[in-house]
Amino acid sequence: MNLELLKVELERNIPGAALEIIPNGSPSGQHSLLIDNAHAPAIALYLRDRASIRFDHCSNVTGVDWPLKTTTAKVKVKRLIEGVEKEVEELETIESGNYLEAVYHLFSTTERVGPLVLRMRTQDRADNNRLPSLTPIWRAAEFQEREIFDLYGIHFDGHPDLRRLLMWDEYIDHPMRRDYHNPDPEEEAASLDAFMARRAAQGVA
Repeated sequence: MNLELLKVELERNIPGAALEIIPNGSPSGQHSLLIDNAHAPAIALYLRDRASIRFDHCSNVTGVDWPLKTTTAKVKVKRLIEGVEKEVEELETIESGNYLEAVYHLFSTTERVGPLVLRMRTQDRADNNRLPSLTPIWRAAEFQEREIFDLYGIHFDGHPDLRRLLMWDEYIDHPMRRDYHNPDPEEEAASLDAFMARRAAQGVA
């Protein structure tokens, strides 16, 4: 599968779609395709139904947390020094991360091709942590998007049944985030008590 050709095909058939190939320098060389959130449902539908290789099966969906990271790098800049322009080295601060990702692994069962790795990124890790759900395109993504919502805190707009899967509703954190810390035992107990009280009120054992 040629990712460059697939990118060109998608951009040609979905006007306005923004796609970027994310290289993978590991021995697997499993490069991925970052797709823009606004066109994600249209891209997914095209990949499933009309692309030259029809990706009809979503085998896996996972979340990734990328906290804000600050690094420095040496850059060469021109400066006036005693009236003479000279090239000098300065330290530049570079910020990266501060977003969450949902990563989808797609296969074509008819052409026996895959995986195609799709990525979507939230705007940040706090207030703007929403992504479009791809469950309406690939039903196999339903429970896995719920798991990502539960453990990473990504809200999937358009998901048919978005609720926590492993933790109870009253739980206030997301255990797979890199900055997660174990809750205070008393707070956790109070949260669990609230959950049990709600279930009792609903008549659920």
